[in-house]
Amino acid sequence: MKILVVGSGGREHAICWKLAQSPLVTEVICVPGNGGTAFEEKCRNIVPENQNDFSSYVKIALQEKCSLAVIGPEDPLAEGIADVFWAAGIPCVGPKAKAAQLEASKDFAKSFMRKYNVACAASETFTSETEAAAYLDRHGAPVVIKADGLAAGKGVTVAATLAEAHAALTDIMDSGRVGSAGKKIVIEDYLEGVEMSVLAAACVTPASSAATTAAAGTAVIVPFVPARDHKRLKDGAKGPNTGGMGAVAPLSDVTPEIMKLFDRDILQPTLNGLKAEQFDYRGFIFFGVMLTAEGPKLLEYNVRLGDPETQAVLPLMDCDFAALCCSIADGSLGSFSCIWKKGFCVAPVAVSGGYPGSYRKGLPLQIKKETFRQPDVHLFIAGAVCNGISLATSGGRVLACSAYAPTFEGAWKKAYESFGSVHFEGMFYRRDIGLPGAAVSGSLS
Repeated sequence: MKILVVGSGGREHAICWKLAQSPLVTEVICVPGNGGTAFEEKCRNIVPENQNDFSSYVKIALQEKCSLAVIGPEDPLAEGIADVFWAAGIPCVGPKAKAAQLEASKDFAKSFMRKYNVACAASETFTSETEAAAYLDRHGAPVVIKADGLAAGKGVTVAATLAEAHAALTDIMDSGRVGSAGKKIVIEDYLEGVEMSVLAAACVTPASSAATTAAAGTAVIVPFVPARDHKRLKDGAKGPNTGGMGAVAPLSDVTPEIMKLFDRDILQPTLNGLKAEQFDYRGFIFFGVMLTAEGPKLLEYNVRLGDPETQAVLPLMDCDFAALCCSIADGSLGSFSCIWKKGFCVAPVAVSGGYPGSYRKGLPLQIKKETFRQPDVHLFIAGAVCNGISLATSGGRVLACSAYAPTFEGAWKKAYESFGSVHFEGMFYRRDIGLPGAAVSGSLS
């Protein structure tokens, strides 16, 4: 079968790579794809006529006779792309728009957490900057300030002092830096601890669902191995927040007891809420979790796979990813066996000089061929495009070098040695992904 994948980042490259490994898949259509998917085996990029019109994506799926669509990024999900695919008769991995509000609105997500007793930080929501400022003066610092809407990872500030909190408030609500996403804000209590990311497959549909008969009334979430993103730009968890400087999976500091608490206090209440709200949620869900002294607390939901966590988690999957995606769409996820390799995956990210601020684009990206010939090592392109037979940078996060080994030390060494085969002007990366002290403490999602 053919599968269509929507997106153009490193996460989508990893998704396409993993789907292409399946014997069920004859071709992966990447819409629009990137410079990495352009060279990936069994993958082909197609740019839609109008990237803002979902009917263009459906048209490609129909023309290519795709049996399934997999949606990578959050924006199209929030805007209803899954609804459009299902309405056209094309099964889709990705929640419908109503459920996608769990990521599209921080206020919606926090209300959902409170309603269904999901363990999380206390918070308040404001649409008035004056009222928010008065609350900050009463509450004090540290606090976490989040733009309500989607802000491409730029809408969260952890403020250690009141001065920083007020500056963040003005930056989000008054300066318009994050646009309409900052018209409403959530002020959240600061949580002390270390973060954990849990990616999961989900199939939850109302019993009365008319979209498919087999999936109607299904309710299951299957968690993947825990991972950890590293948000800060510099070694030792210093510098500004970014979209992610690398990830590691699984986590040696996450015990079975912690995962039991996560299941009891976060996953199961979430599943109960999805069922009670009668959401049509057939896709992936991401739990951003803080491991506190009181137990795991949920920071946020993402309604898709995480980035760059996907680049560290999918290489550990030892089962057919395409079959997993089909089970999500057709309602058989509950009987699917997710199998994981023993070992570790480390995936540091190389970024353009100046990121997360201004940076140059169009720089030649050179990758030695031997990098691709290494066993258990793969480069996942995020911000690079294909110019004929060569690559040029097109984004701040350019690529992740993902390496697997039976031990963490072996995976770490492979990943960083492989960076020696990659070059572009201004290339920068952290050198401590997964090491002790590299994981940031506090609510930095």
